[in-house]
Amino acid sequence: MMKLLVAFFLVAFCTACSSVNTKHSESATSANETKKELSAEKSLPKAEKDFVKAIENFDKKAIVAQLGEPAKADDVKIRGSNRIVASIWHYHNINTDENGAYYETTELDFIDDKVVQVVFLNNDGSEAISDTDHAYELPK
Repeated sequence: MMKLLVAFFLVAFCTACSSVNTKHSESATSANETKKELSAEKSLPKAEKDFVKAIENFDKKAIVAQLGEPAKADDVKIRGSNRIVASIWHYHNINTDENGAYYETTELDFIDDKVVQVVFLNNDGSEAISDTDHAYELPK
């Protein structure tokens, strides 16, 4: 159910953002390139709070370079298109809580190439939706 809600949010957000002008000036583009270069040089911390602060500086490519491919990845595409607008990635045993114990799963929610939400789970992230009364339809 949580994934369905996240997917709904991501699709709604992406749909709203798709009408925004995405032209970048040269300075904005070079600033983004510099940010990507810096993120490739830094390593992601394991502690949850530090991880959340640092992850915003990493794009998907830099995250894969640091952590490898995710254990599970779900992509959200706009209907009738192969364009991926959002993704949900799961990694296992990469982050620790304040006591140093590892979370079983870290979920990274992306819009396009940017992490917009981090979720720490004490399970493997494969919980099935048990309440079938709550069905949601995504907007067309």
